[in-house]
Amino acid sequence: MTNPIEEGIAEHRGDLHVRHYLLRLARPVEEVWPALATSAGLGEWLAAAEPFEPRLGGAVALGLPEGTARGRVTAWDVERVAEYTVEGRGRIRFHLEPDRPAGTVVRFTHESEQDVDPGWRERFERLLAVVEADAL
Repeated sequence: MTNPIEEGIAEHRGDLHVRHYLLRLARPVEEVWPALATSAGLGEWLAAAEPFEPRLGGAVALGLPEGTARGRVTAWDVERVAEYTVEGRGRIRFHLEPDRPAGTVVRFTHESEQDVDPGWRERFERLLAVVEADAL
Protein backbone atom coordinates (compact mmCIF):
# COMPACT_ATOMS: atom_id res chain seq x y z
CA MET A 1 0.00 0.00 0.00
CA THR A 2 1.25 3.49 -0.84
CA ASN A 3 1.85 5.98 1.94
CA PRO A 4 -1.26 8.20 1.94
CA ILE A 5 0.79 11.23 3.11
CA GLU A 6 3.77 12.09 0.93
CA GLU A 7 5.91 14.96 2.09
CA GLY A 8 6.96 17.07 -0.78
CA ILE A 9 9.62 19.67 -0.85
CA ALA A 10 10.27 22.54 1.49
CA GLU A 11 11.50 25.56 -0.41
CA HIS A 12 12.07 29.29 -0.08
CA ARG A 13 10.49 31.90 -2.32
CA GLY A 14 12.04 35.17 -1.31
CA ASP A 15 11.03 35.68 2.33
CA LEU A 16 8.42 32.92 2.20
CA HIS A 17 8.88 29.37 3.44
CA VAL A 18 6.81 26.93 1.39
CA ARG A 19 5.89 23.34 2.29
CA HIS A 20 4.13 20.88 0.04
CA TYR A 21 2.33 17.65 0.88
CA LEU A 22 0.54 15.17 -1.34
CA LEU A 23 -2.34 13.24 0.23
CA ARG A 24 -4.05 10.21 -1.29
CA LEU A 25 -7.47 9.47 0.12
CA ALA A 26 -9.63 6.48 -0.70
CA ARG A 27 -12.82 8.55 -0.88
CA PRO A 28 -14.15 10.49 -3.89
CA VAL A 29 -13.71 14.25 -4.12
CA GLU A 30 -17.31 14.99 -3.10
CA GLU A 31 -16.70 13.19 0.22
CA VAL A 32 -13.31 14.80 0.87
CA TRP A 33 -14.30 18.38 0.02
CA PRO A 34 -16.45 18.94 3.15
CA ALA A 35 -13.48 18.08 5.40
CA LEU A 36 -11.42 20.85 3.80
CA ALA A 37 -14.04 23.44 2.95
CA THR A 38 -16.68 23.56 5.69
CA SER A 39 -16.62 24.81 9.25
CA ALA A 40 -17.71 21.40 10.58
CA GLY A 41 -15.15 19.54 8.48
CA LEU A 42 -12.19 21.75 9.43
CA GLY A 43 -13.24 21.51 13.07
CA GLU A 44 -12.89 17.72 12.95
CA TRP A 45 -9.18 17.70 12.14
CA LEU A 46 -7.61 21.16 11.83
CA ALA A 47 -9.20 23.81 14.04
CA ALA A 48 -12.55 25.31 14.91
CA ALA A 49 -13.48 27.55 11.98
CA GLU A 50 -15.84 30.32 13.05
CA PRO A 51 -16.71 32.45 11.27
CA PHE A 52 -16.40 30.55 8.03
CA GLU A 53 -17.85 32.08 4.86
CA PRO A 54 -17.43 29.56 1.99
CA ARG A 55 -16.82 31.95 -0.87
CA LEU A 56 -14.00 33.97 -2.40
CA GLY A 57 -13.25 36.85 -0.03
CA GLY A 58 -15.25 35.27 2.79
CA ALA A 59 -14.12 35.61 6.39
CA VAL A 60 -12.44 32.70 8.13
CA ALA A 61 -11.05 32.38 11.64
CA LEU A 62 -9.20 29.33 12.90
CA GLY A 63 -9.29 28.68 16.64
CA LEU A 64 -5.81 27.36 17.37
CA PRO A 65 -4.35 26.52 20.80
CA GLU A 66 -2.16 29.63 20.64
CA GLY A 67 -5.11 31.88 19.75
CA THR A 68 -7.54 32.70 16.98
CA ALA A 69 -6.06 33.38 13.55
CA ARG A 70 -8.33 35.54 11.37
CA GLY A 71 -8.21 35.78 7.63
CA ARG A 72 -9.97 35.41 4.29
CA VAL A 73 -10.82 32.79 1.71
CA THR A 74 -8.33 33.72 -1.03
CA ALA A 75 -9.22 31.04 -3.61
CA TRP A 76 -12.44 29.08 -3.99
CA ASP A 77 -13.46 26.63 -6.69
CA VAL A 78 -16.06 24.21 -5.32
CA GLU A 79 -14.78 20.63 -5.03
CA ARG A 80 -11.47 21.71 -6.50
CA VAL A 81 -9.61 24.49 -4.62
CA ALA A 82 -9.97 25.92 -1.11
CA GLU A 83 -7.38 28.44 0.02
CA TYR A 84 -7.24 30.40 3.26
CA THR A 85 -4.85 33.21 4.12
CA VAL A 86 -4.73 33.90 7.84
CA GLU A 87 -2.83 36.49 9.86
CA GLY A 88 0.38 35.14 11.32
CA ARG A 89 -0.14 31.72 9.69
CA GLY A 90 0.25 32.49 6.01
CA ARG A 91 -1.57 30.84 3.14
CA ILE A 92 -2.87 27.28 3.18
CA ARG A 93 -4.15 25.79 -0.06
CA PHE A 94 -5.92 22.52 -0.82
CA HIS A 95 -6.14 21.47 -4.47
CA LEU A 96 -8.28 18.35 -5.01
CA GLU A 97 -8.11 16.03 -8.01
CA PRO A 98 -9.94 12.77 -8.71
CA ASP A 99 -7.71 9.70 -8.34
CA ARG A 100 -8.48 6.32 -9.82
CA PRO A 101 -10.47 4.28 -9.21
CA ALA A 102 -12.58 6.35 -6.79
CA GLY A 103 -10.18 8.30 -4.60
CA THR A 104 -8.87 11.83 -4.26
CA VAL A 105 -5.43 13.40 -4.45
CA VAL A 106 -5.01 16.53 -2.36
CA ARG A 107 -2.08 18.78 -3.23
CA PHE A 108 -1.45 20.88 -0.16
CA THR A 109 0.71 24.01 0.01
CA HIS A 110 1.53 26.12 3.06
CA GLU A 111 3.30 29.46 2.53
CA SER A 112 4.46 31.36 5.57
CA GLU A 113 7.01 33.94 6.62
CA GLN A 114 7.94 31.59 9.48
CA ASP A 115 10.13 28.57 8.84
CA VAL A 116 8.10 26.30 11.08
CA ASP A 117 6.01 23.24 10.33
CA PRO A 118 2.97 23.53 12.60
CA GLY A 119 2.50 19.76 12.75
CA TRP A 120 0.96 19.17 9.34
CA ARG A 121 1.73 15.43 9.29
CA GLU A 122 -0.16 14.85 12.55
CA ARG A 123 -3.04 17.01 11.34
CA PHE A 124 -3.20 15.10 8.04
CA GLU A 125 -3.28 11.81 9.94
CA ARG A 126 -6.36 13.13 11.76
CA LEU A 127 -7.82 14.20 8.40
CA LEU A 128 -7.30 10.71 6.99
CA ALA A 129 -8.98 9.15 10.02
CA VAL A 130 -11.97 11.51 9.74
CA VAL A 131 -12.44 11.00 5.99
CA GLU A 132 -11.96 7.23 6.18
CA ALA A 133 -14.30 6.86 9.18
CA ASP A 134 -17.26 8.40 7.43
CA ALA A 135 -18.15 10.83 4.71
CA LEU A 136 -19.01 14.23 6.16
